[in-house]
Amino acid sequence: MNKKQQTNNTKNPDPEEKSVPAPLQLNASLEANLQEISKRIGQSSDVVFRRFTNESLSSLSLAFIYIDGLVNSETINRTLLQPLMETFTLKSDSITTEAAFSLIKDQMLPVGGVKEGLTVESLLGLLFEGYTLILFDGIQKALAADTAGWEKRSINEPTSQGVIRGPKEAFTESLRTGTSMLRRRLKTSDLRIEEYKIGQRTQTGVALVYLDGLASESVLAEIRRRLNSINTDSILESNYIEEFIQDGGLTPFPTMQNTERPDAIAGGILEGQVGIIIDGTPFALLAPSTFFNFFQSSEDYYQRYDISSFLRLIRYSAFFVSMLLPALYIAVTTFHQEMLPTTLLISLAAQREGVPLPALAEALLMELTFDVLREAGVRMPRTIGPAISIVGALVLGQAAVQAGLVSAAMVIVVSFTAISNFVIPSLAIANSIRLIRFVMMLIAATLGLFGIMSFLIVLLIHMAGLRSFGVPYLSPVAPMTPRYLKDIFIRVPLWDMTTRPMTNLGKETRRQASNQKPQPAEDQQQNQQGGDSS
Repeated sequence: MNKKQQTNNTKNPDPEEKSVPAPLQLNASLEANLQEISKRIGQSSDVVFRRFTNESLSSLSLAFIYIDGLVNSETINRTLLQPLMETFTLKSDSITTEAAFSLIKDQMLPVGGVKEGLTVESLLGLLFEGYTLILFDGIQKALAADTAGWEKRSINEPTSQGVIRGPKEAFTESLRTGTSMLRRRLKTSDLRIEEYKIGQRTQTGVALVYLDGLASESVLAEIRRRLNSINTDSILESNYIEEFIQDGGLTPFPTMQNTERPDAIAGGILEGQVGIIIDGTPFALLAPSTFFNFFQSSEDYYQRYDISSFLRLIRYSAFFVSMLLPALYIAVTTFHQEMLPTTLLISLAAQREGVPLPALAEALLMELTFDVLREAGVRMPRTIGPAISIVGALVLGQAAVQAGLVSAAMVIVVSFTAISNFVIPSLAIANSIRLIRFVMMLIAATLGLFGIMSFLIVLLIHMAGLRSFGVPYLSPVAPMTPRYLKDIFIRVPLWDMTTRPMTNLGKETRRQASNQKPQPAEDQQQNQQGGDSS
């Protein structure tokens, strides 16, 4: 596993920015080191200092430091304190500090990870990761034993991206749990995991995961450069990383995927994408990502290709319905009544006869009401949230129609628009549509269908100019590559997808052997006989 540490050496002309002090080397005096560490971390009640001395060995003086809650107390007692005390208590001959250091490091610590530290900063970083520090009197170096054992959330079913058929486990907030879940799925020596520490105060672990020989070297270099250029105090969730490194900061469209499903990350890595796992959050990132990646679900590959293609077409249709339906209703009822059938026009006119508000005000009122209800359902306690949101929507909608504030047709339009928004598997692109929908409604109320078409053209041009780590956002449609369209709008059978998409292509293009279409045994014999005769 390759490990990289963030350097944070980016120059900033801000005169108020504090310069990073040089690392402080350990002192040969144990007391001086303990005073310096105590000064750095303050009088914290969860930091435990444990001294060890032996009267028969006057030259040996040790100190243990660990943080209660980040370590496993049983591990410390069994693998550190007990072996050291039993060994050095029985020793009657003198032993130097250097010899004790080597003996403890090489023979007496039955733990998986033992590191050597020379500076106070490096030891403090290990201390906050659950290591136990072992400091010696008389030498300018210390040991750190891996005794991490804090409480972790168990692996549960995904809450935001559920599937009917497929794996039922999601990432947790533990970085090492996330990387192990990927290791279980990608049992290959080509899997690479590079770790970074980002955030001057949080020192959040970030893992870059990819397949060597498959991920694009230029994409990897760009992601590494952007991660190393992050200079901030804290990284608390994956969105912090996403906003710092994503392309197109002034666009409503996301250029990086986020998911809590390990199978989705593994599938993206097998396509040549790069996964980014962040400690402290169950949501990982995938890059580069195109517009069409956000309409693909893990379940597309866990069921028949014809059903998957049908559902994917429904998602694209729901995307346009969610974005355009309120705007089209406003434009047609305000400017283009002649486009409606006479019966429908009379019905709508009768409904709107007693409504005092214009169509735009109706739509904005209903859309904002639905957004308020959705946010209220999320923030409320889980036991009453769904009930309140459903009852609130029914009661408010019916009451608004009876009071004559909105028409029944507008309630139907807004409700179907909201339902269509939930069809899209990616919450990131669904939230983008929510913002675009309001802009479309304003344009439809002022310019009608002409304004809608003009805005769609501008939106398409904007999307065509976006890049995700150098990859065109609309590829492989723009630029067009017909042979890579097998998994874009529909999904062809798995045996027909012999090559990976060019959009995420690295060094390797073929994913499987060709001519794997299942055939009856008689046809296979005839094909073999025909090949032999030829």
